[in-house]
Amino acid sequence: MTDATDWYGPESATFGDRLAAARDAAGMDAETLARRLGVRLKTLQDWENDISEPRANRLQMLSGLLDVPMAWLITGEGEGLPSPEAHEGTTPADIAETLLELRALRGDIRMAGDRLARLEKRLRQLLRERADT
Repeated sequence: MTDATDWYGPESATFGDRLAAARDAAGMDAETLARRLGVRLKTLQDWENDISEPRANRLQMLSGLLDVPMAWLITGEGEGLPSPEAHEGTTPADIAETLLELRALRGDIRMAGDRLARLEKRLRQLLRERADT
């Protein structure tokens, strides 16, 4: 196992550790996740503190909401979250550059959408003209 995969492995972390890490990685606070799951905040906190564990239906919901495999949440094995060190090399400049690229791509997509709409309109006109003849 690599450091990236065993950081949250069964020997290193508990279910609660993996749950809290996945929630953080998903950018959710505990209150939001508890509300989305339909459980009390205290229940979620008990899960994260390894006081209790969720039932299978809630575990499945957690997996979906946090976008991690259910097996990883339970056992820590398989593809889950990268170790916290995996993100240490990311700089604000990298983030800003990626954001700029995304904005440029959004503009390109918007222009392509406008072009597509114009072509669709022109095609409808041609089809109407053809039907009229």
